[in-house]
Amino acid sequence: MIRLFLAEDQALVLGALAALLSLEDDFEVVGTASDGETALAKVLELKPDVLVTDIEMPRLTGLDLAARVRERMPQTRVIIVTTFARAGYLRRALDVGARGYLLKDAPSDELAAAIRRVQAGGRAIDPGLAEEVWDAENPLTDREVQVLRESERGKTTAAIATELGISVGTVRNYLSEAIGKLGADNRTEAARKARDKGWL
Repeated sequence: MIRLFLAEDQALVLGALAALLSLEDDFEVVGTASDGETALAKVLELKPDVLVTDIEMPRLTGLDLAARVRERMPQTRVIIVTTFARAGYLRRALDVGARGYLLKDAPSDELAAAIRRVQAGGRAIDPGLAEEVWDAENPLTDREVQVLRESERGKTTAAIATELGISVGTVRNYLSEAIGKLGADNRTEAARKARDKGWL
């Protein structure tokens, strides 16, 4: 039996996933959670073989959850199931150790096959996105991403400088570089473009 844990913040989707996967003879759904923090605590307690998680969840995103599971429970393999058909998100998912990345509109038998493949040590990536990911390298440095994230949250240049422990001038330089790289007119547009690509 492959022991599964499911993390998804939409109750209807979570219930449907659990019901569908429970129909498979070789799957056992050992637990579910609707936010990332609860999912992490339960995964550490239940030690499932595979964690199936969405990206957008309260308290801890699916990507943060995947990173923490890899760090603390590396034997549990992670599959991301999401609506985000963006190469940037796929790249970030792979970087934090996810073994699978599927879209929610994929047929349920594809998810079942992906779980079996990942449990056997393979990978399961949406084929359309797999081609794109190599052409969608993030041009932003880690610091530029940090500064854009803080800017997106509405923080002033001075507040970002304090938060990151750097000077106001350095924050302006990072913002200017990010705006230029993304072909944006201002920091708000730069953050939106980076978010749309899955880089924030």
